[in-house]
Amino acid sequence: MDLDTVRTFVAAADAGQFQEAAAELAITQQAVSKRIAVLERNLGVRLFTRTPRGAELTIDGQAFLPHARELLRVAERALASVHTVRRALRVDVIASRGAAAGLLRGFHRAHPEIELDVVMLFDIETAVAAIRSGTIDASFRAVAVPDKPLPPDIASVRVLDEPLQLMTGPAHALAGARSVTVAQLVGHRIWMPGIVPGTEWAVFYDDLVAEFGLTIEATGPNFGSDALLDTIADTPALATFMGEHTRHVWPAGYGLRMIPVTDPMPVYPHSLLWHRDNPHPALATLRTHLAASDAGYGAAGTWVPDWVSES
Repeated sequence: MDLDTVRTFVAAADAGQFQEAAAELAITQQAVSKRIAVLERNLGVRLFTRTPRGAELTIDGQAFLPHARELLRVAERALASVHTVRRALRVDVIASRGAAAGLLRGFHRAHPEIELDVVMLFDIETAVAAIRSGTIDASFRAVAVPDKPLPPDIASVRVLDEPLQLMTGPAHALAGARSVTVAQLVGHRIWMPGIVPGTEWAVFYDDLVAEFGLTIEATGPNFGSDALLDTIADTPALATFMGEHTRHVWPAGYGLRMIPVTDPMPVYPHSLLWHRDNPHPALATLRTHLAASDAGYGAAGTWVPDWVSES
């Protein structure tokens, strides 16, 4: 089956118009029509119905579309298998200042000869799709999210449990504490505007709230970490959770406090995800480095949700 015709079919299905598909593929509308006609002839079915609004998939077209996407993904992986040595290892981290980025920086220091391409995708579903398509080689994420198990072709290994700490301003009621228990946080307002419903980190914090009766507010727009630090420093009634390994710099006048949380210590579980068939030689090196880094997980006295993978 000619992959150009399959690629043209997918582009037309996504665009809903042959003209837009032609613009995306940098070919003429006539070429799009010819390729679709060839594919329909080979398959022996009609894939599109022309309407005043454009081109709509027939029932056969709807049935063929997921298989067409998979054909293109397989082709991309096949191409990557012979080009991996000549390109950088592409790894996704959730934030440039987070713990996963720190793990990757440690890998780069240990293996400066390996070229890295660091990307930041939004959530685990986006990351998994990018791994399966060959857009990236690996991703640091929390898995497995309930009701959303990883596809069987995606492997994962838990590499780091990052303790959560309470960040407060100097006038907060708990600002003078050396540590706080989870029970002591009940009734305090913990503000985390970066929580997006449906993401893996939202599920983690939802479970934390349900388990210990905490109050986490995600109200208001998320203007980024600098704005969050400004608000926490100036608002005695608010605190936030921050990963122990998250790197932040703030003006000395803010007087922010980072307070360990205990009994139990909530930890955010970071795992490395990759495609089981990915042949990039540097991926194996990254996995070996992480396995030997002694970052560890599952320490006594820590808490993670029940759905967190143990491997």
